[in-house]
Amino acid sequence: MTSAFHSIPNFELRSVALLAALTVGAALAAHAQGTAPGTPSAPSQSGPTSQEVGAAFIRADANKDGKLSRQEAVRFPAVEQRFDQIDTNKDSHVSREEFEIALKS
Repeated sequence: MTSAFHSIPNFELRSVALLAALTVGAALAAHAQGTAPGTPSAPSQSGPTSQEVGAAFIRADANKDGKLSRQEAVRFPAVEQRFDQIDTNKDSHVSREEFEIALKS
């Protein structure tokens, strides 16, 4: 019985090593964030925290004027659909306070 040994070209070996390193790195990063790639995060029991709401508002406030226009609210379909209800002072903008109330309700 003879055994056939196939040599792996150096390029392929390095490619496999690189792919393995990237996979391990992605898995470690996902683990550090608390969720695996491609899996939805577990729903929060008490809703979003004030920090999460604040961070979402800051990301949505594209022009950094401290309020959301209808165009900026597009990032949050629930806010966009209820924009007039959320804009309680009817100034055609959603303030951070109005935004927080809407997301927590």
